Amino acid sequence: MLMESFFRMLKCETIYIEKHKATEALEKQIYEYMHYYNLKRTLLKLKRLSPVQYRAQSLVKLKLSKSRGSVY
Repeated sequence: MLMESFFRMLKCETIYIEKHKATEALEKQIYEYMHYYNLKRTLLKLKRLSPVQYRAQSLVKLKLSKSRGSVY
């Protein structure tokens, strides 16, 4: 379900808006959108962090809890 949502957003927000004549232009736009989707886009349910920031924060908390001997 998650991947279907991602691809729907990708198509609606990028591919359908511009008609690409060259494969390279389409590839570049997809790469830029994926960069935005993972690194720039913030979500309220992720405490207004991007997905990458949220995962990094979670990993730090997990490592700290393991180093203290507690279960996260």
